[in-house]
Amino acid sequence: MNRLQESFYTRDVLDVAPDLLGKKLCIRSEDEIYSYYISEVEAYRGEEDKACHASKGRTPRTEVMYRKGGLIYIYLIYGMHWMFNIVCAEKDFPQAVLIRGLQELNGPGRITKKLKIDSSYNGESLVNSDRIWLENGNKPDKIFTSPRIGIEYAGEPWLSLNWRFFI
Repeated sequence: MNRLQESFYTRDVLDVAPDLLGKKLCIRSEDEIYSYYISEVEAYRGEEDKACHASKGRTPRTEVMYRKGGLIYIYLIYGMHWMFNIVCAEKDFPQAVLIRGLQELNGPGRITKKLKIDSSYNGESLVNSDRIWLENGNKPDKIFTSPRIGIEYAGEPWLSLNWRFFI
């Protein structure tokens, strides 16, 4: 196993997000381990980023984002879809990467549904967990960028930043 260590996650989200592409998301289901290559992510960078949940400050919902990188941040949207995020940076610098796509599985709600990721994963450590972790994978030949999806409420300049990374 080539599990990613804490030092990978405790960097700035704009460094971690593109580096996640091609990494393997591994998840244990009963006695079997499944792995999927990460193909699409979005970066959310702190209280100044109006598209980031932390822009409203520290709340019970966002508390995990204020902890040290390497933890999972899970939240529910539209009352039905769990969103899987990876906390980045050092303590008290709330940043996270939304996992938007895995090999042949696109859409953050589809990912959590297929992998049975729910609120029980919130705050779990990708460094120490026995049921979910990341490993090194294949470095992509080319990484593409575009503006993030579904953040019209944030306004400019947040709406136009190329903080969505994909292969």
